[in-house]
Amino acid sequence: MLDLSDLHCFVQAVEKKGIGAAARGLDLPKSSVSRRILALEAALGARLIQRTTRKFAVTDVGQEFYAHAVATLIEAETAENVVRRRMAEPSGTIRFTCSVALAQLALAELLPRFMTLYPRVRIVQHATNRYVDPVQEGFDVCLRAHSTLLPASTLIQRHLADIPWHLFAGPAYLARKGAPQTPEDLSAHDAVGLRQAEEPHVWSLVHEGHPEEKTTVAYGPRLESDDMGTLKVAARTLGIVALPGYVGRKEVESGALVRVLPQWHAGIAKVSMLLPSRRGLLPSVRVFIDFLSSYVPGALA
Repeated sequence: MLDLSDLHCFVQAVEKKGIGAAARGLDLPKSSVSRRILALEAALGARLIQRTTRKFAVTDVGQEFYAHAVATLIEAETAENVVRRRMAEPSGTIRFTCSVALAQLALAELLPRFMTLYPRVRIVQHATNRYVDPVQEGFDVCLRAHSTLLPASTLIQRHLADIPWHLFAGPAYLARKGAPQTPEDLSAHDAVGLRQAEEPHVWSLVHEGHPEEKTTVAYGPRLESDDMGTLKVAARTLGIVALPGYVGRKEVESGALVRVLPQWHAGIAKVSMLLPSRRGLLPSVRVFIDFLSSYVPGALA
């Protein structure tokens, strides 16, 4: 690859009709400009300029090369300006991924708010419950909910929020089966739950007022699904479900669901932000990270 600085010196020499004039225009020693042009000719294996103490002339191949060199420098300057504009003002496309529940129940109202603040930013959201590798799949930001420590990796991890899980059921189901008063009462109830591969279905309960009080209750779900929206609806009539608190918040407020054993929670999950790197972040990605850090915890409370 040719050095753009060498091209620039050559173009200036051609346009100013001399190496001395080019050196003065570039505010460089004449020897430096001459050396760069010689390096360019050596790299190309061709004489671009015929020069003596009395004569400066561009060769035929030099004239042809000059036209392409000018076009190259214009393209390089255009490319540089694109980056500088992006670095000066948040703009361009942000690709980020998160779970379906986070997308539907925590971010659906936040994203339009962010894009109103930054009208030149475009967002491509990928909502999925599968494991995503941000680096391999080209995402700028990844939000991941997890109940255990994330595996060690080169990704930058930032903790966003803790999410308590609660037990929920519909008033109609509780009227029919009775509301449990203690964790032990749960064993007599029907349940629905998240689909699991081979792990047993167990509620791990912790008393909110006395964290040292813990118990586990095994259950056999009548319905398994990896869609929390489906489980919310099913819990109205089919049985008790454990879900993140924010998932069932609106249904509790409307009366469609009731918290079961409200003094107990069914575990604490975390939401973390994963970044491929913290270096070289575009302004658009940086302000998006700051926005999520400020507003996601409140949306998950």
